[in-house]
Amino acid sequence: MKRNRILSIVIATASLLTSCKPTHKQQNPMGEPDVIAVKTSAVSVLTVPDHIHATGLVSTEDEARYSFKIGGVISRIFVDEGQFFKKGQLLATLNATEISAGLEQTDLSMEKARRDYGRAVNLYRDSVYTLEQLQNTKTALDIAVKAREATAFNEQYSKIYAASDGFVTQKIASEGEVVSGGMPVLLINSTRQHNSYVLKVGVTDREWAVINPGQPATVTLDGYGSQKFDAVVFRKSQSADTQLGSFQIELKLSLNNVRPAVGMFGKAEIATRQQDRLMVIPYGSLVEADGNKGFVFTPVGTNRVKKIPVTILRFDNERVYLKDKLEGINEIVISNSAYLNEQSAIKIIR
Repeated sequence: MKRNRILSIVIATASLLTSCKPTHKQQNPMGEPDVIAVKTSAVSVLTVPDHIHATGLVSTEDEARYSFKIGGVISRIFVDEGQFFKKGQLLATLNATEISAGLEQTDLSMEKARRDYGRAVNLYRDSVYTLEQLQNTKTALDIAVKAREATAFNEQYSKIYAASDGFVTQKIASEGEVVSGGMPVLLINSTRQHNSYVLKVGVTDREWAVINPGQPATVTLDGYGSQKFDAVVFRKSQSADTQLGSFQIELKLSLNNVRPAVGMFGKAEIATRQQDRLMVIPYGSLVEADGNKGFVFTPVGTNRVKKIPVTILRFDNERVYLKDKLEGINEIVISNSAYLNEQSAIKIIR
């Protein structure tokens, strides 16, 4: 019995000593830590060019949807899609039958109100009408006059006139069609001047921040081959396009006598005059990326690594641009980073 108790104590002591023995997370069957072969590279700083490339579509400074103020049947549309027009030119009209009838009705109501008021004045002088009755007839006359003015105003807007020189981009409605007040009939682009054409391009958040009105640009249009046109940043949007997810920049084009079609594809090179020196790392060195956060490994001595947090500014086709510099870091691991942790043993391959 005593012998069995001594044997149990010996076994328990041996188990405790075994459990306290330090172990390594990565060990091979021989009990030695696995050595991971890695490649390293010196940290590089890249000078980003002082120009931005963007693509977009040709348009004009002003776009408008012409419509009638009142509803009715379209009588005539005097322009076709693609046709140019001059300021003040008649573009479309409504059928005037109902409008003329309404105008005559208000004329008759106004004349009746005038007669009633004239009789009321005479009767008031003869002490037949009270002052209240006289005032009521005067109010009825005023209402009739204002109704006539409103109908005449609407009659003026039963015709569409061009507010400026331009051309028809799209005919939305056709002759004989019934339209309501304010329903678009013609989609037009204004060409008040020869340089009113613009190229609307989409840019990223950072590009938007360094682009300012007045900066020069060079534009090529697919319809005109390699011919280059001078341009200047005209304006930039203050909110992102909800459909495209990018910010819009408008470049005013100097085309001389060239008149491109609206919607023609163009490429722009915008000179920002701002060069950035950014820390750049290869994709293979980045691990645990989440949003604009991630990590890289840097060698410590000859066989260990350390995990360093980084903030990502943006990506391109081959590289990752960092927002902040890696102070005190001269080299980073650029291969097998996914298999490393801070307890890993490494072998650097040159």
